[in-house]
Amino acid sequence: MIEKARLYIYLTTLLSIFSFAACNQATKSGKEVDHVTYGHAKMLVDESLYPIVDDEYEIFSKNYKRAKIELIYKPQQELLKLFLEDSIQVAIMPRTLTKDEAKFYEDRKVVIRSTKFAIDGVALITGQTGKDTTITLETIKSALSGKSQKNKTFVFDNPKSSTVEYLMNLAGVNKFPKNIYALKTNKEVIKYIVEHPNAIGIVSVAWLKRPTPDISEEVEKVKIIAVQQPDGSYQKPTQSNLKIGNYALIRELYLINCQGRAGLGTGFASFLAGELGQRIILKSGLAPDSLPGRQINIRN
Repeated sequence: MIEKARLYIYLTTLLSIFSFAACNQATKSGKEVDHVTYGHAKMLVDESLYPIVDDEYEIFSKNYKRAKIELIYKPQQELLKLFLEDSIQVAIMPRTLTKDEAKFYEDRKVVIRSTKFAIDGVALITGQTGKDTTITLETIKSALSGKSQKNKTFVFDNPKSSTVEYLMNLAGVNKFPKNIYALKTNKEVIKYIVEHPNAIGIVSVAWLKRPTPDISEEVEKVKIIAVQQPDGSYQKPTQSNLKIGNYALIRELYLINCQGRAGLGTGFASFLAGELGQRIILKSGLAPDSLPGRQINIRN
């Protein structure tokens, strides 16, 4: 906790120093560049994380009115293509860069700064009338590798998504069998499950904990399947289970900054990891990286 506190103090101090020092500066071309708390910048975001990142930016923009961040939501494969072409230097993803991916920036002597800010998970859902209430990891792996004899229909968000990469790594495959269907978005998966209650949908926990208004009614019509843990118990991705690692399909969320300088990437990362950003995570139902402190007023 001490190290966390020191990190937040450092980030907050850095935020203030650069904001003051950079005020009213301009580039040699005469155009203002983005700084820690103001200016304009583009950031890539894994589209499965839309609910929580949108919440965070809404509050960030209210606190820093001169900061304009264009959030570009893409499936992970498309996101990485832009990120590794040096088109946009800040990305928010449910993992860090691999060694091969990091080499792109390391070869250019750019320091990669990864800030963990939350813990998400991959949830399996079915309809309220669906028969499935629990599932084992072996059952999931068998289905994803085409070895299952039950022919249960699984649907996921997008063939290029981070969820697909996660599941392929889990099952040790590079393509899915015919009973595994790809739609386009987490919203479509949720709607599909409502209409086909015996199928199993695979979505980010973020979409179930903090659904957008246009999908909230459908979320109420699905149920989360409990996944077997190594100790034999069956657990759902509750906030406490995500935090203590008592859920088998966990993924950590990071802001990855390759700007190579103190810009809005630094500012937004500081906000996400700071007390206010962590409180937003806590309220969302996901697990914050660090539990915010509570202030207690004692009156005589």
